[in-house]
Amino acid sequence: MKNIFKINKRAIIGGSITTIFIVFGVFILGNISGYEAKKLLSSSIQGLNMLCNTIILASATILALLLTLLGISTGTDTQLKKSHYKQVLSIAKFDTILFISTLVLFQFFNIPISEADNLDMSWYKYIYWATLFSSSVISGMMVGTILMLYGTVTNIIAIVGLKKNDHRMLVKEDEDENENSDKND
Repeated sequence: MKNIFKINKRAIIGGSITTIFIVFGVFILGNISGYEAKKLLSSSIQGLNMLCNTIILASATILALLLTLLGISTGTDTQLKKSHYKQVLSIAKFDTILFISTLVLFQFFNIPISEADNLDMSWYKYIYWATLFSSSVISGMMVGTILMLYGTVTNIIAIVGLKKNDHRMLVKEDEDENENSDKND
């Protein structure tokens, strides 16, 4: 678990900063009443639905493009370390979590909450803050996914495109011999 945080440190920090920045911007609004929250919720639902649609489309595209990345990785003349494939796997896992959570959130936003007459007005305040907080989290997760993908793509560009033979993701000859001797024992 520590290794995942160490490898994806930049992505986790970037996603966290994004989430905190958005949440901070939301809390600048201050305390609002249930009636104000109902009005704001009604006007912001369309934008939140658009955000969810965009993130769902982007995360599905990222999952598909990871297959292309794997094709490039296996098609190279050089042998990549297992850590490269673990990095791709962690992107796929994180992106899948993002996809599913955004899809659930999208379904939640499509419930006509602002049209409900029997809901106590004080609940709208909590629903409004929950929607803003959850949209901040998925925005931060999207930034984190993009930063993780950026790190992996720059590694592949350095190895395949720029032919850097001393890259940290390449299996070195002495490492390869050690793996072969371990298999023979």
